[in-house]
Amino acid sequence: MRAHNGNGTKVMELNRDVMQAVESLKYRVTVGEVAAQSGLNVEVAQQGLLALASETQAHMQVSPEGEIAYEFSRNFRGVLRNKYWQLRMRELLSKVWQVVFYIVRISFGIMLLVSIAIIAIAIIALMIAASSQGGGNSRDDRRGGGMSFGFSPFHFFYLFDFNYGRGRRRYPNRYAGNGRSRVQSGEKLQFLEAIYSFLFGDGDPNADLEDRRWQTIGAVIRNNGGAIAAEQVAPYLDELGEGFEKEYEDYMLPVLTRFNGQPEVSPTGEMVYYFPELQVSAMQRRKASVSAYLKEAKRKFTQATSDQVMLAIGLGSANIIGALVLQNMLQSALAQGLQLPVAAVFAQSILGLLMFYGVAFLAIPLVRYFWVQRQNAKIERRNSDRAQRATVLNRLGSAFQQKLAFAQQFASQKVLKEGEAVYSTDSDLFEQESETAEAEFMRRLNEI
Repeated sequence: MRAHNGNGTKVMELNRDVMQAVESLKYRVTVGEVAAQSGLNVEVAQQGLLALASETQAHMQVSPEGEIAYEFSRNFRGVLRNKYWQLRMRELLSKVWQVVFYIVRISFGIMLLVSIAIIAIAIIALMIAASSQGGGNSRDDRRGGGMSFGFSPFHFFYLFDFNYGRGRRRYPNRYAGNGRSRVQSGEKLQFLEAIYSFLFGDGDPNADLEDRRWQTIGAVIRNNGGAIAAEQVAPYLDELGEGFEKEYEDYMLPVLTRFNGQPEVSPTGEMVYYFPELQVSAMQRRKASVSAYLKEAKRKFTQATSDQVMLAIGLGSANIIGALVLQNMLQSALAQGLQLPVAAVFAQSILGLLMFYGVAFLAIPLVRYFWVQRQNAKIERRNSDRAQRATVLNRLGSAFQQKLAFAQQFASQKVLKEGEAVYSTDSDLFEQESETAEAEFMRRLNEI
């Protein structure tokens, strides 16, 4: 997102991932730490830090070696909210979108119930019209003088009795409220939300996969002092290539580009990689806990319970069968010259739409079911490949240990302490130079 100042002039871009990383790292950070924490490219992280520091009046602290730490106010988000109306508008739109998306989610269930209601009302209206216009002469009806639908409309209403009546009496334990029908994890969906979940699922469980991938790789690099071998990040990548691409470790190029790394060749011809920016910290931190390999979550067909799924299928089937019944009744009524009631005329005008909605209501989940199975097979294969690489990593022998020992020659961890800074933007430059000169004078005096 881009922030604007008071007169509408654009300023530098603010990166949401950078802000989250600053908060996670306790508001005093270096570029390398933010890049590792967020998984961002080092250059992107540096630009984001500069933009955020500029807009929130953060302080830069420079070490004697020229390395920079950024110190932010714990309320920097509040500073941004108070400073820019765009951020306040964004928060408002986010809340509005949550309401709109909720309405969209429940609208599909509402439309299904409305469709069934229209069909049911039209059928009842036709029955009443047939009874009133046919004169109620049962003998004429038996002779063929009355209206005959061929298919009794009452069969349509037995669908509801099957789902709500006979089903409950025959299988009482399923509806006893003992909690078995609840979703194993998380809160049970409301019925209208369950309809949406049945139709379209519940989103991609791996939407944040790339973020997790680079955050984990960044943590692995930092845990090893900023110097690693390629085998250590292989369990977190998807494709390692084939043949010479894998042999020459071409898959490390995206890692080097993102974290500004440098390759080094050992005397035996082995490649290792070190990342100078990730070797500098603003404060002492513990090693991050990382998984053995990057694991993708399998897609779930739906978060709705089995009872909700069966009810959705029953209602979709009821919509289709009801539309067929209504179509048959309308044809019989028109063939006999029966004057159609208003409800039947309206239902006739949208009968094709009602039929299409019922078919699509059942067809979409059916197609999606097979698509989910196919995607899960791919996810399982990728997880298996990465897990196998992690296993291989743990079994590598002495040659790999020598490679790691060479990498450790480039490993280091430098902490920029606040007291060692030679310059900070939180105070006047003249005062800092005076204090530095005085401290240097006292140090030399003590050495005499």
